Amino acid sequence: MITFFEASLAELSIHRIGNKAQDEFYVLSEASLQIQDEHLKNLLIQYFLSPYEKVNEIYRLFHPNDDLNLNEVYHFVEQIFENGQNFHKNSEQLAKYLYEISNHPKIKAGELYVVYFENVQIEGDLHDAIGIFKSETKETYLKVYPDQAGFALSYEEEAININKLDKGCLIFNTEKEEGYKVAVIDQTNRSAEAVYWKDEFLKLKVRNDNYNQTNNVLGVYKSFVTDKLDQEYEITKADKIDLLNRSMKYFKEKESFDLDEFSQEVIGNKEGIESFKNYKKSYEDEFDTSIADSFDISGAAVKKQAKAFKSVLKLDKNFHIYIHGDKELIEKGFDEDKSMNYYKVYFKEEE
Repeated sequence: MITFFEASLAELSIHRIGNKAQDEFYVLSEASLQIQDEHLKNLLIQYFLSPYEKVNEIYRLFHPNDDLNLNEVYHFVEQIFENGQNFHKNSEQLAKYLYEISNHPKIKAGELYVVYFENVQIEGDLHDAIGIFKSETKETYLKVYPDQAGFALSYEEEAININKLDKGCLIFNTEKEEGYKVAVIDQTNRSAEAVYWKDEFLKLKVRNDNYNQTNNVLGVYKSFVTDKLDQEYEITKADKIDLLNRSMKYFKEKESFDLDEFSQEVIGNKEGIESFKNYKKSYEDEFDTSIADSFDISGAAVKKQAKAFKSVLKLDKNFHIYIHGDKELIEKGFDEDKSMNYYKVYFKEEE
């Protein structure tokens, strides 16, 4: 969890990054900004940091060759943390590097903000952090102000909405040897060209902690139930929903995950258990990631995944059946006279 009620903005440099593929250029500031207006500082802190209050997933900077010093962002950030006097010089290097990898024709030009924050809280501890942000989306704002006996209207084009941060990352000055703790946001360009921010510029890997282990297992299990089971068994949508509900019940009630226990309590079928474990192994091989067979369950990850676990059975455009409990109280059949499927639902009381 990230909070910023004790945070302060120590230094800020702004540069403009064009699209190299479109023959646009970059523009570097000669020096960092000296902001004296406390209200402006507070607005900037809100703009840069407030989106991270809802971020739970933490990453690491890395390099495919396993040498962190080859990660350009890591190198420049390390220089800043070691000597704050190098802040602006290294912000320029970050801007140049971002420009070099901005070579997809759909990447938008925009301002790059490099910010040094003090006392940002992550997971209960206060740390200095370097923020790297890019604004790409501009909006038009109306301004109403008193004028003589009434009011007048004007507008401002190409303005920035401080409630909409396009791209950003926070790199915390902790766990340096492992690639720091990094939180990231990318609200725009979610198509293929968007990978340039997380994968090419920052070069991130997911931190392998309880949050990500919980998130990964629930994601793999959901994919197994919704996509894989149909290929091996005849299974109704009601049965799928029941399997998803049982998995969510397990994660909400247990403090720790155990693969064998989960498989027996949730799946409960020898062939199904073997199929799930094989599916999990295939996922680990395909994405080159390891999911532990046991770990402490993260409540934040369960809450996030619960939103994606649907318990509603949609029947044409006429009915929705929400299945929250015993699937034995719902039966599926086929009416020969009407040539239609039907569900029979048993209950004691109507509420």
